[in-house]
Amino acid sequence: MFCPKCGNEMPNGMTRCPNCGEIIEPRQSGGYYNDNRPEKPNNYLVWSILVTLFCCLPCGIVAIVYSASVDSAYYAGDYARAFSASKKAYTWMLVSLISGIVIYLATVLFYTVLGGAALMSSEALYDL
Repeated sequence: MFCPKCGNEMPNGMTRCPNCGEIIEPRQSGGYYNDNRPEKPNNYLVWSILVTLFCCLPCGIVAIVYSASVDSAYYAGDYARAFSASKKAYTWMLVSLISGIVIYLATVLFYTVLGGAALMSSEALYDL
């Protein structure tokens, strides 16, 4: 039996999920309610592809791999693995985005300082 909120596998007969604390209500006909799947987690595939193209290739590829495994795990019924892959895809997508921004800013700063130093040392300024 799986928790409808977090997708964690639970032993039969439990009325509360040990992972998230969700109360599982018993059915009227006996047994426990577990017919509904938990909501499918976001796979962040589009964002992973975008940050791979525009920010940081190595981290973005890892995000794409985790993003692609979300749907296959969910439809195979392995909800815990689907939620875990979704969280990892989000984490790697953010790592790629932040590292891309840092690299871009470092590059702009480097060329600004380098260009300023070259401009200050050139004799062209004194020829005016």
